Amino acid sequence: MPDRKPRVAIQLPEVEREVRWPEYRAMAIAGEEVGFDGLYVGDHLLYRGDGRPERGPWDAWTLLAALAAVTDRVVLGPLVACAAFHPPAVLAKMAATLSEISGGRFVLGLGSGWNEDEFRAFGIPFDRRVARFAEAFTIVGRLLRGERVTLDGEFHSVQDAVLLPPARHRTRLMIGSNGPRMLRIALPHVDAWNTWYEDYGNTAEGFSALNATIDAAVIEAGRAPEDVARSACAFVVLDGASGERPITSAARPIEGSSNQIAARIRELADAGADEVILVASPITERSIRTLGEALALV
Repeated sequence: MPDRKPRVAIQLPEVEREVRWPEYRAMAIAGEEVGFDGLYVGDHLLYRGDGRPERGPWDAWTLLAALAAVTDRVVLGPLVACAAFHPPAVLAKMAATLSEISGGRFVLGLGSGWNEDEFRAFGIPFDRRVARFAEAFTIVGRLLRGERVTLDGEFHSVQDAVLLPPARHRTRLMIGSNGPRMLRIALPHVDAWNTWYEDYGNTAEGFSALNATIDAAVIEAGRAPEDVARSACAFVVLDGASGERPITSAARPIEGSSNQIAARIRELADAGADEVILVASPITERSIRTLGEALALV
């Protein structure tokens, strides 16, 4: 058993199929009822060009605000928000508002984005993404810390920006990247780091190895490893191959009984994960309630 029980969250549907608000609401309520600690949604605009029909999710921020209003306990956040999709000061304003609505349950996961098709489709520059992220991250972080910010950068400019009304809740920051440059930018400041399941092979051994590199990067950033919480997405397939999310040899899914799923979650905790975010296939209210049986065994 791990020294402490990990937090276990779940990612709600993105583009696995077309999902309407009543189903999201039902899944969120089910997630709280069965004991999940958090609910996350992807922040994307459009998928195309991968051999499947083009598809897109709902706006993550609007959806998160609605989820905050119908839940009471779970942590909520984007997995992860693309810093390029909004002017950084506006993004900070959105985050502060979600922290208010949720009563301090919001965590702002941030990344630089990767899907060039959606950038081009929505008129967002795709070049020099890490350099753009660095400026945006500085503005967002300083505003969320309560500072007045003036910055005349290469990509972003703000003049005496401030977030009002004053925040009653601190917005936690999480970096969603394994890139060395991104880590150097974010690790001196964030509360948590998150990785996708394909980045570590969806195994405890793979996560342990990747986590060791994060330990080194956190130390290089001048902090103690325990100062940055570790969050691992984990791919779980229920009822056999559902077809909602591709299964590849690079990241075999977690499968089996509630006991077997709980054991794999405990293994990730033993490997250093403070939070495990389940990416379930299929992702339905029934799946959430079924996974709730595993939560009781973690």
